[in-house]
Amino acid sequence: MKKIKIILFIISLFFLPAQSLRAENVTILYTGQTHAMLYPCSCPIRQDGGVARRATLIKQLRKKDPQLLLLDCGNFSAGGLMDEYTQSTQLDMQRSEINFKSMELMHYDAVGIGSDEFNFGKDFFLKNAKKTGPAYLSANLGADKVSAYIIKDSQGVKVGIIGLTDLEAQQKTEGLKISEPKKIDELIKSLKKENVQIIVLLSTLGEQKDLKLISEVNGIDVLFTGQNPLKEDSLTKVDNTFLLRPFWQGRKLGKLTLEVKDGKLIDCKIEELPLSDEIPDDAVISAILPRCYTDSNCRKDGSVGSCQNPGTLKSRCSFKALNKVDLLIITAKDCAVCDEQPVIDSLKKKFPGLAIKYLYYPDQKAKSRIAKLSLPGLPAYIFGKEIEKEEKFSAMKNDFLQVADAYVLKPQIGGLAYFPERKIKPGNLDLFLSLFDKDAAQLLAVTEEFKPGLHFLAQETNDGFSAKGGKLEVEEYLRAACIQKYYPQEFWSYLTCRARNINSSYWEDCLGGVDQDKLKSCARGQEGINLLRENISLSNELKIMFGPAYLLDNREIFSSRGVPQKEELKKILKR
Repeated sequence: MKKIKIILFIISLFFLPAQSLRAENVTILYTGQTHAMLYPCSCPIRQDGGVARRATLIKQLRKKDPQLLLLDCGNFSAGGLMDEYTQSTQLDMQRSEINFKSMELMHYDAVGIGSDEFNFGKDFFLKNAKKTGPAYLSANLGADKVSAYIIKDSQGVKVGIIGLTDLEAQQKTEGLKISEPKKIDELIKSLKKENVQIIVLLSTLGEQKDLKLISEVNGIDVLFTGQNPLKEDSLTKVDNTFLLRPFWQGRKLGKLTLEVKDGKLIDCKIEELPLSDEIPDDAVISAILPRCYTDSNCRKDGSVGSCQNPGTLKSRCSFKALNKVDLLIITAKDCAVCDEQPVIDSLKKKFPGLAIKYLYYPDQKAKSRIAKLSLPGLPAYIFGKEIEKEEKFSAMKNDFLQVADAYVLKPQIGGLAYFPERKIKPGNLDLFLSLFDKDAAQLLAVTEEFKPGLHFLAQETNDGFSAKGGKLEVEEYLRAACIQKYYPQEFWSYLTCRARNINSSYWEDCLGGVDQDKLKSCARGQEGINLLRENISLSNELKIMFGPAYLLDNREIFSSRGVPQKEELKKILKR
């Protein structure tokens, strides 16, 4: 009898469902917030992207995995605030129509709907949605040709795909009914009853609302957020949900691999697949693409292109040789914070034929040119008089100083990072800040260990002093300058305390065991004026108007957007 039981048990193993014995891998290719970017971007370094390259890569990947899913989470139309290639309404509509057709030819399984899909009205969207093949999804948008969800089978795994549209779409067109996504949890429960194993959400609500939704609704396995161009991280796990951020303007194709075991999502991994010029254009997509929409679509080394008959199949590019424009850049060999590339990129847009040469301080040729042109700091951007012949020079002539036979880009345009004539003080760090900035307390906490010299952002006027925060800020600095003189050991803690609650009038709460009458007498008299004048003398000398800014070794100056990481500062200081 025992033998029979053993035999039956062994035989039963062969009849267990396959997915209970091994994990299945489901592949999802995804895009989003492409804004009808039909062509590779006109970026100065890597011209990635373009629907023809995307189609080629998708075909290659489908040959390896015919059951992969292809999704777009929305905001795929041209026009609107986020479309940097927007032109006229007519050309933007043409570009959007071609993008609709391109997604059909690439056989997208499902496409989310964002507010940009209504840049040209509800009828424009519905007309094109009816003509083209993908499933257009939105669970909170009431419109024909729009479904709340679809169910797809991949590798034996049932995947439910739901769409959600941001409420801003209602402001773009009349007659559009969009509801709050309150009933999404009921839809998920309904899909689970249909044995759907993985729930994927295509959302254009915006990331803050997406995060709120994840916290309130159970069962969302993967959420693609289609309205967040600034985040760098492509993947974040929030509770039990994987939140994916598609790549801006479709410059990369996202590949998501889901590991599913016993019908549950175990893990996932992503790959970023750049759409580089190594990928050939797909012939089918190329056949429906106009040659160009703008001059930026016409590129050829050594030439400047212009687009003729833009946005039509008769469009063509005409080219003419670039005028060579010589640019001399003088910078410092040992400058840790000099970065000329952003200025170069900007100048190349005006003068595509830019030919760049460098001189490096303290080489003698650099010193000689600095003295001849009386340059206040580096990097310096110097053009010869031949720039006067350039078509775009007249429009930006006020950005230059004419010195002898040269045109020098003004420091307020090109920026200064290095002062060659200042005496070097190795390891010295000065910090220029306003206590009234919202990040002031955090900035003081990050920089305290470096013991910087502190300089307040105020200016002396005929009537006394001025600062961004008005009279209250000036009074704060007069008081702080007196504290620095008489109670230097309390200075840093006082500033940190005040920065945390700068609008409070109870400044005394940030001091302990000091002679407050003495401080008030100092701050209200000539002594306070002299001390503050001394404190701000360096910022006035260097013409620093905004912060936070930093002076390193008494020679190199740089700024930060908000509060820098402590490790970043350490790296600069150690260079």
